[in-house]
Amino acid sequence: MDDDEAIARSLDGDLAAYEALVARYSALAHRTAAMLGAGDEAEDVVQEAFVKAFRHLASFRRDAPFRPWLLRIVANETHNLTRSRGRRSELALRLGATADVTAPDDPEGAAVATDRRSRLLAAVRGLPERERQAVVCRYFLQLTEAETAQVLDWPVGTVKSSTHRGLARLREEVGNELA
Repeated sequence: MDDDEAIARSLDGDLAAYEALVARYSALAHRTAAMLGAGDEAEDVVQEAFVKAFRHLASFRRDAPFRPWLLRIVANETHNLTRSRGRRSELALRLGATADVTAPDDPEGAAVATDRRSRLLAAVRGLPERERQAVVCRYFLQLTEAETAQVLDWPVGTVKSSTHRGLARLREEVGNELA
């Protein structure tokens, strides 16, 4: 069942259809919350986001994609959490989805990849919040500029400029290996 059908069936009271949406987007929602700063509280953020999405499903624009709409709710909930605890700059990235693949018999390659990944993540954590959010959405979550704009509730031009500035800072910090 695709998203449109699951939404229609959910609106008709079919909870199994909404469970299908939750199952389909749960991992992405967790990754989004964690990467935008929820850290250990990502589970709570995602749960609240899915509850809010269900409550407001009737107001969802049926001609729009569901994924960016849901991720916007996750981003809002994450923002509310980080604002309330006063630690906006904190970022807890999960490396499982972004780990480099190296041959198990190449310890030197694995050590270099680990070092590069650590330097990159430290540099991403050090970015100003707007640049960090743009870079995380575009490159870690692999969202388009339009989806990033929708998720962050920014104009596309702001996404482009924040991404550009963030990447420039990362290149300066980590070096041209990111180029």
